[in-house]
Amino acid sequence: MNDEEKKVEGMDETVQSPKRRRRRKKVQPDISEQIVDLDQDSELEDIELEDVSDVGPDTEWEEHSDEEIPKAQHKRKRKKKKKMEPEDSENDEEGGDSWLDADGGDLFDDDTEHHTGRGMKILMITLASVFGVIAAVYLGFSVFFMNHFYFFTTVNDINFSMKSEKYVTDYIKKQVSDYSLTIEEKGDIKETISGADIDLKYVENDDVKNAIKSQNAFLWPKALFVKSSTKITVDVNYDKDKLQSQLNNLKAVTAADQTEPASAYPKYANGTYTIEPEVLGTKVDTTRLTEEANLYVSGFKNDLNMEEDNCYLMPAFTADAEEVKTACDTMNKYIKASITYDMSPNTEVVNADLISTWLSVDGNMQVTFNTDAVKQYIADLAAKYDTVGATRTITTPGGKTAEVSGGTYGWSIDEETEAAALIASIQNGEVITKTPEYAQTAATHDAADWGTTYLEVDLSSQHMWYVVNGGVALETDVVTGDGNDSNKITPSGVYQILELQTPSILKGEIQPSTGKPEYETEVQYWMRVTWSGIGFHDATWQSSFGGSRYISGAGSHGCINMPYDMAGSLYSQLAIGTPVIIHY
Repeated sequence: MNDEEKKVEGMDETVQSPKRRRRRKKVQPDISEQIVDLDQDSELEDIELEDVSDVGPDTEWEEHSDEEIPKAQHKRKRKKKKKMEPEDSENDEEGGDSWLDADGGDLFDDDTEHHTGRGMKILMITLASVFGVIAAVYLGFSVFFMNHFYFFTTVNDINFSMKSEKYVTDYIKKQVSDYSLTIEEKGDIKETISGADIDLKYVENDDVKNAIKSQNAFLWPKALFVKSSTKITVDVNYDKDKLQSQLNNLKAVTAADQTEPASAYPKYANGTYTIEPEVLGTKVDTTRLTEEANLYVSGFKNDLNMEEDNCYLMPAFTADAEEVKTACDTMNKYIKASITYDMSPNTEVVNADLISTWLSVDGNMQVTFNTDAVKQYIADLAAKYDTVGATRTITTPGGKTAEVSGGTYGWSIDEETEAAALIASIQNGEVITKTPEYAQTAATHDAADWGTTYLEVDLSSQHMWYVVNGGVALETDVVTGDGNDSNKITPSGVYQILELQTPSILKGEIQPSTGKPEYETEVQYWMRVTWSGIGFHDATWQSSFGGSRYISGAGSHGCINMPYDMAGSLYSQLAIGTPVIIHY
């Protein structure tokens, strides 16, 4: 046996010792693992063999307990990792993973899996605990809100957050027992009617219970973000007659100096209309007060303000009413009108100051004219300027001055037509100068309104003149109506020529006894003065004219008898409408 064989044999003996055998059993898996690795990677063959050759009989083996062996294994693995670092660096540069061993396995797979599993288990337990607590809280509040109001809940404007039905009901009962109705009147007067005064009693109902049921207990989280408000009816019984008696004794109702309300209206001042504010007054609307008081008690409300709740009689229109504004605008439009009447040489002006006295508004705030006042104005205008039948003064060509009144000639305003025309002009806001609507006109507005061309008859002197433009164009003696018979007297007054006719047959009144006219006479020249049969005409049956013949039996039936030639001359010059003045 050579030295080499002895060495091997000595190594075998050494290996076979119990102590070392125990050590080798622990190391053997690593060596086997190295051998397997050598089969897979030839580059590691020499390295592993050298490691094994170093183990000799004199090698001291450390004895490790079972718990220490894994640590030794881990050290060898770390040592192996260090030997491989150069290759790992190259692998890193090529995109490799330095945490992988030669077989591509994770060097820490066992520890990672162990810690990851344990962490997930802890996380799941924690989450389950949190969700369990949340669920318990949610369900607990859901059960609670089956019999309580939500957070931030008001009932009839009172905060009952998280309160039970019994709490709310007891609260209401207490309020009913202490209830009083305070009535605030004008003048800062307050009077109180207590529940005891009207036998007020609480009547239970299901409103509170139904209000809680309606809120859905399982949706309570929304109450954290949205405030809840509900209304319930507080049912009470009370003696309405006693309430009415209390109301009848209020100071506002019994006051003797109550004032009626007045509507706003357009008021005229300084040439314009402005809105005069309404007057509220202090007159109590007892019907309204009774209605409101009953509503307050039934609704379990405490403070009734008579003014705010319209328990005083209210005006039909306030200053802000569109009807008042419209009426004011309309009336301002009307007073812009200005109507000037030309009554030469005078003028009469209808202006804002006068128009305002004719305007008013009715109960519906509609603008109206006082038509009677307008008619009276026109009547006054007519009385001032109408001359029909008025007394005038005339001076004859012979110098005699006489007064004459009556007749049908002169100015006469058509009062009805002119009143309507004036109203229309005002409503249209017209600014005009005009003459009134006349029933008839005269030559001039002078005192002698017949002008300078006219016929004049002096009954006293039985003489007549035809004056043209102030000068006598024709004059003659005449015979007028029988002065001894009042039915045949020629009437005095101012008239005008109504008709010219040649020839003409004059007829008297029909006689009852004969059925025929009293007379029937043909004349050549007929110039009518009245429609009753008075006029100028030729009278060939008269032997003479003038003097006293009219009262000595030769008087006419009322006409003015003229010599034939004078009648012809006058007829040829005369025009219809020429004034005729007959006087004594």
